[in-house]
Amino acid sequence: MPLHIVLVEPEIPANTGNISRTCAATDTHLHLVRPLGFRTDDASLKRAGLDYWPSVKLTYHDSFEELRAEHPEGRFFYATTKATKRYSDVSFRDGDFLVFGKETKGLPPELIEANPETAIRLPMRTEHVRSLNLSNSVAIMLYEALRQLDFPEME
Repeated sequence: MPLHIVLVEPEIPANTGNISRTCAATDTHLHLVRPLGFRTDDASLKRAGLDYWPSVKLTYHDSFEELRAEHPEGRFFYATTKATKRYSDVSFRDGDFLVFGKETKGLPPELIEANPETAIRLPMRTEHVRSLNLSNSVAIMLYEALRQLDFPEME
């Protein structure tokens, strides 16, 4: 079972395009939760994903609740700068969901408050920045999960 990346209300098409390319390269399922901050035929979205879009396992959802209802047994990890647990402290399993929020606000506070035990963060110095770029954060966390799974079916 592949890993899953969930983008809740992404706003910047180039980030989503870059993430889609990472998902294509790793056989990771990408979930986009509406509303999106761009049209899916946006030129910058297509350009960032280049010709990899046909290789992306992509599902759209009208809400995060809809996604959770479709995967009631799923393990969901919520990426946030507000978490105390580091992403590298998690033992990831096949089929896990890594959930990321919109670029300007992150995930809704009530989602983090309801799931503190599965909220995870990237360690960083925050004196000068609020967070890393979304596509970088996704790649870092996804590759840690894949490393733990011994890079299934990858060379």
